[in-house]
Amino acid sequence: MNDMVRNPAKAGWSDLLDWVEQFSPATFRTAPYAVALRAEEYLEDGRYVLRVEAPGVDPDKDVDITVTDDVLTIRVERREEIKADKRSEFRYGAFERRATFPAHVRKDDVTASYRDGILEVSVGLDETRPEPRRIPVTTGK
Repeated sequence: MNDMVRNPAKAGWSDLLDWVEQFSPATFRTAPYAVALRAEEYLEDGRYVLRVEAPGVDPDKDVDITVTDDVLTIRVERREEIKADKRSEFRYGAFERRATFPAHVRKDDVTASYRDGILEVSVGLDETRPEPRRIPVTTGK
């Protein structure tokens, strides 16, 4: 993943691709009941930010965020049951989203917050990333 900024002109295609990703074979190999979470990512104020739609969950009980190598994994499991007047209704499901960090993040500087149904994970960027190094090409002569 490079330094990405969402292009509003392509928002419709992004939404379509998110929808298709929900049903990809890779998603089902991860967990047969898993569905991808809708997300957006961007760079802001020296941080990589990933925002995920997760309405109706309890972040203390239902959200699990892990960092392994260069991959951020967000798992959300929703369980809701409503009983009223001899009738009950329930909704449940497990959702997962993975993102590969840009090369210059500080993995020890990860924060997460939840507000109004949006889970936001923010990772500090290493401002002292090395300059690109030019590699000379030699010929076989």
